[in-house]
Amino acid sequence: MLKQHPEKRIHNFNEVTLGYSVEQAITEASRCLQCPDHPCVKGCPVGINILAFIKCVKEGDFDKAIAIVKERNSLPAMTGRVCPWENQCEAACILDKVGEPVAIGRLERFVADHELKKGYEMPKIANPTGHKVAVVGSGPAGLTAAADLAKLGHSVVIFEALHTPGGVLSYGIPEFRLPKNIVKAEVSYVEKLGVSIKTNIVIGKLITVDELLEQGFDAVFIASGAGAPNFLNLPGENLCGIYSANEFLTRSNLMKAYAFPEYDTPIKVGKKVAVIGGGNVAVDAARTALRLGADEVYIVYRRSEKEMPARIEEIDNAREEGVKFRFLTNPVRFQGDEKGWVKQMECIRMKLGEPDESGRRKPTSIKGSEFSMNVDTVVVAIGQKPNPLVPRTTKGLQITRWGTIVVDEKSGKTIKDRVWAGGDIVSGAATVIEAMGMGKRAAKSIHEYLTTP
Repeated sequence: MLKQHPEKRIHNFNEVTLGYSVEQAITEASRCLQCPDHPCVKGCPVGINILAFIKCVKEGDFDKAIAIVKERNSLPAMTGRVCPWENQCEAACILDKVGEPVAIGRLERFVADHELKKGYEMPKIANPTGHKVAVVGSGPAGLTAAADLAKLGHSVVIFEALHTPGGVLSYGIPEFRLPKNIVKAEVSYVEKLGVSIKTNIVIGKLITVDELLEQGFDAVFIASGAGAPNFLNLPGENLCGIYSANEFLTRSNLMKAYAFPEYDTPIKVGKKVAVIGGGNVAVDAARTALRLGADEVYIVYRRSEKEMPARIEEIDNAREEGVKFRFLTNPVRFQGDEKGWVKQMECIRMKLGEPDESGRRKPTSIKGSEFSMNVDTVVVAIGQKPNPLVPRTTKGLQITRWGTIVVDEKSGKTIKDRVWAGGDIVSGAATVIEAMGMGKRAAKSIHEYLTTP
């Protein structure tokens, strides 16, 4: 797939990948072997009929292709951009054993973009059931559950804490990876299905889950995500110029720094930036810092490149753009100037030992290997955890020591009557498509509960 040239794209927030042409899409679809045991479908968390939609692309029937995709996925333009296909459907592709797998994700994006240009074909909506369902959070899990429930005839209201719906899709993923007009279009589609979205409503503050149930909702699906950042808890971490990745990306995405100079950039980025962490969020923050004017950006990660959880494609894009990597390196403290701004990060070199509980080799520090890096901005991107507000204000939930809600894996049902949960509030920080899969399972269970005599 064609991309913007690195020297050009680091000066704008336009989408990096440019999508397939019709000819490219048909050629790529023609590589599919149409395997009778369809392993790729088994690798998809939402169960898209991949063989059928790719066959339609090969035949040039893009309308039918997107209709097949949307039988299982209401947000294909988004998943066609940010889903980690290489670890899911494409990893299961037979062609991956002998070369390159079929580019399933890029073909999904192609047919989704085709529909965006052409206009949505609305699916058939079931007759109204008379049941009302509240959804807490408008991220991928919430939007998916809401869309499925609306198509089944239920009245659905989404309650979103921020002023813009989309959850992590809006505040967390940069414009150059997921354009906000795409998010807006996908959210609009969900609304056209009949879903009502109420923004600026913080569940747990303005109203609780228990009060929603008391006020006439027959079921509640909690999909409030994992928006609370983890911190390093190191000396000097409270200096000016040190951000959590959540704040850094929210300021850039939701507060329109990506649209500078149309909007005043609501964040100060220095000339030398260090991003701590090795996941997709860390890579997003590093690439964002470059576009906001940094001269040098470093990703500082305590393991090796092999252990980085970020997508390989995004690591490669970052490297092309000039992001530098400091592997087997860990910060130990921060030093500030006389005005209270960070100016130096003291680090120590690491080595890898035996695997830890995550399956990755555990890093340990090398005594006497300390060194310093001059920095004027630091972004801490070492993971997120659920905000405790909804679990704390909802009676009768079972909560883990990590702050996640315990549910039945097959249905998403909590131990509390009429309450389901899914997405990062259940799994901890995970992928968009995994959250969507949990939203689908919960919607199916809620529907069965509401319609079973």
